[in-house]
Amino acid sequence: MSAVLPVLASRLSTAVADAFGAQYGGLDPELRAATKPEFGHFQTNLALRLAKSLGQPPRAIAEQLVAALDLGDLCEPPSIAGPGFVNLTLLPAVLAAGVNEPERFPSSGKRVVVDYSQPNVAKQMHVGHLRSTVIGDALCNVLRYVGDEVIRQNHVGDWGTQFGMLVEQVLFEGLVVESLDIAGLQLLYQRGRKHFDADSNFADRSRARVVLLQSGDPLTLEIWRQMVEVSLIEFDRIYAKLGSPLTRADVVGESAYNDQLPGIVADLAAAGLLTESGGAQCAFLPGFTGRDGSALPVIVQKSDGGFGYSATDLAAVRHRVADLHADRIIYVVDHRQGLHFQQIFALCRAAGWLPETTPAEHVAFGTVLGKDGKPFKTRDGDTVRLASLLDGAVSRARALLDERDAPMSEASRAEVAEAVGVGAIKYADLSNDRINDYVFDLDRMVAMTGNTGPYLQYAHARLTRILAKADETPGIVTVLEEPAEQRLALLLGGFGDSVVQVAETLQPHRLCTYLYEVASALSAFYETCPVLTSAGDVRTSRIALCAATRRVLQDGLGLLGIAAPDAM
Repeated sequence: MSAVLPVLASRLSTAVADAFGAQYGGLDPELRAATKPEFGHFQTNLALRLAKSLGQPPRAIAEQLVAALDLGDLCEPPSIAGPGFVNLTLLPAVLAAGVNEPERFPSSGKRVVVDYSQPNVAKQMHVGHLRSTVIGDALCNVLRYVGDEVIRQNHVGDWGTQFGMLVEQVLFEGLVVESLDIAGLQLLYQRGRKHFDADSNFADRSRARVVLLQSGDPLTLEIWRQMVEVSLIEFDRIYAKLGSPLTRADVVGESAYNDQLPGIVADLAAAGLLTESGGAQCAFLPGFTGRDGSALPVIVQKSDGGFGYSATDLAAVRHRVADLHADRIIYVVDHRQGLHFQQIFALCRAAGWLPETTPAEHVAFGTVLGKDGKPFKTRDGDTVRLASLLDGAVSRARALLDERDAPMSEASRAEVAEAVGVGAIKYADLSNDRINDYVFDLDRMVAMTGNTGPYLQYAHARLTRILAKADETPGIVTVLEEPAEQRLALLLGGFGDSVVQVAETLQPHRLCTYLYEVASALSAFYETCPVLTSAGDVRTSRIALCAATRRVLQDGLGLLGIAAPDAM
């Protein structure tokens, strides 16, 4: 409907100017979807907003506005409801055009860099990485759909103090890192941490090992590279299971910026943005204070000469603007990092590395909770591994498919179980406003009813079955006589608008809400509009409407990173 709404708004503005004077012609009609079917498709409250200025009753103003309106080529005769709302009902031909001519987005000419996922080397991906990866993938898909060029950046934690400890523990135990898997690396980390805390000599050697790593010592670097490789193999496996398009080519870890960090300090110092505090090089930015009113610094270089992740993030922003030529930068990181990114972006702007014309946005998200309302943990209190979470969801989906005893081969059953299980987790995450916490409830997630991934996947599968039985190539929608047909057509015409909303607000739950409304309207359509048993133009049109709905569900789920099985 994106092509129709501006025309409706323009004609309403013209009618206001004609009826009440040019000084009122600039008012935004604020067209909204009608709250009830009997009120048509769209409503405007223009008459109510004009009442005070014109000194007339809103309903009298609405009557004059309707008389001046010229919408005969787009709408049924407008009606007036309540105190003066003007209701507009699109003509069936206009609704059909919105279905038959889906919106296509040309290239925007904008380059968007999206930083997301960010697992840590030598540690297993856990439930905390679920949100960043799933939200990041969806946003990348949506931005590409609306014409942006998207560059994915996986800022893997592969550098820092802990690697001195890990390398030293490897040497202490005489391990061959390549013989370990990711679980073995995590156990190595735990042993190294205990050793570090209990043995001051080992701690000193670990700190010295960090210096060797940063200075390029061959033995230290080789062991570090082996740990990175073991980790990346596991990350690749998880991304494949999750259906994420992230690859090795997208990995730009903290280590990639190591050589740039001294220059970051030098340039900030030359710009007069650094102050020595306790031996550390810090930036004190206006507007950033603690609860006691004291200034909150950005520690760019630590007192021992080392660099923390603030320096790395500063280098990353500069690289993304100067080298990647980003027009927009997006960070998908949990809400606890909000202050950190505010400071990083402010310092980059002060340094001239981040132009005011280049938006830098922190896409914050909440926490995954258990049914007890606390952060989701295992029974032993450990962080839930993402791999086990996905395996559990696929097993639950497989059990449900077996209960339904759907006629399909073993290979197809396994493939569908994978799509439904993983899709259920993704949709449950994305359908919540990302800033909110949500409860991980697998039973609810895999349910075939309600606002769930499996419900939408089943709607797609059902449409696939109907179209196969129809045994004809779908044409175009021509007949929209029933209210349920019109409601479904109106929603289908709004797919492009829904995707644009997500691209602008970076809120994937808006697309989930839209797709659920489509699936719900489809259910109402089934109840009142027979498809295969209808005849003539009505049958042809309804088959085309089913095909268009299937396409929207498939495309919408695809943008969310969710597979749309043809059978369930």
